[in-house]
Amino acid sequence: MNMTSTDAAATASVRKSVTVNAGPERAFKVFTERMGAWWPKTHSTGSAPLADAIIEPRLGGRWYERGEDGSECEWGKVLAWDPPRGLILAWQTNGEWKFDENLITEVEIVFTEVEPGRTRVDLEHRNLDRFGPASDQMREAFESPDGWSGILAKYVEEAEAAA
Repeated sequence: MNMTSTDAAATASVRKSVTVNAGPERAFKVFTERMGAWWPKTHSTGSAPLADAIIEPRLGGRWYERGEDGSECEWGKVLAWDPPRGLILAWQTNGEWKFDENLITEVEIVFTEVEPGRTRVDLEHRNLDRFGPASDQMREAFESPDGWSGILAKYVEEAEAAA
């Protein structure tokens, strides 16, 4: 079976969308400033239990977790910062769920007001082919119910509770 370049690009990305009962400003703030409140505690790469997930609010800022013992574990960095329209994060966690400074896949999140007080949040995790032999395994993980769909569902709950 031959894949066209369009098919290859499609399989190199995972796309998810949710709509949240919040304006773009609040939706963006909850995503970026309150990640630790909605990011699943089970989705940790550190040795200590996850206490917080942090995005430093600037281009080049760190994206990392802080463990209950105060330890920090890198996840990536901020590649684009455009509040409240969106951001792009470098995902630098490899197929073994360990930080790899030489790996960059991109997670782009776009916030679009669909009507006053309601925002569509579109997430694209792209360049999954960069995981090499682990590409299919990682795509399956991101597509699974515990992947981006489940993570975004927790985000929606937090954004709407923060009203």
